Amino acid sequence: MSDKVMQVQEEALAAIEQASNLEQLQQVKIQYLGKKGSIQALMSEMKALPPEEKPAFGQKVNVCKDTVAKALESKEEVLKIAALAGKLEAEKIDVTLAGDIHKLGTTHPLVMIQQEIEDLFLSMGYKVAEGPEVEQDYYNFELANTPKDHPARDMQDTFYIDPNTLLRTHTTAMQMRELEKAKGQVPIKLICPGKVYRRDDDDATHS
Repeated sequence: MSDKVMQVQEEALAAIEQASNLEQLQQVKIQYLGKKGSIQALMSEMKALPPEEKPAFGQKVNVCKDTVAKALESKEEVLKIAALAGKLEAEKIDVTLAGDIHKLGTTHPLVMIQQEIEDLFLSMGYKVAEGPEVEQDYYNFELANTPKDHPARDMQDTFYIDPNTLLRTHTTAMQMRELEKAKGQVPIKLICPGKVYRRDDDDATHS
């Protein structure tokens, strides 16, 4: 019977060694350590042994079981590492390959018109002025002769951030800044295209 235990152990270790993936290893585990496996069958055969032989035989079967279990655990770790390496190899990205070519969008019609206007005035010696869209009340209204109590302010819905800061309602604020920079060196030639934030009635010259 001892020879049979050793034979089962050697067969199990050989099957573990030959397993090339986790699925095959699982089948080996079931074949030898399962409830109906070969090692469990050895335990069942112990019933037929004389009482004095049972302890030694049982010990050998347990050693066989532990040896096979440890071999299975070790092989499983090796196969998991190999499976992960294979997955990483299959999913790796070749950074030297050319990327996908994305179609570029077209320029917005309003932007095209603004660019054409700017080019025209630049060709005539004008300057294209730029200024903040979040503007001070001082530049947006007061320097444009529109003090706080002026009735013209009622014609515009103004977005105030605080009592002295707002979203500009016209690009005149940029003109005020440019005139301030000029320090009396006039005349100056400039245009001030840009976004404004106000309510206008829809017509040919607004909105």
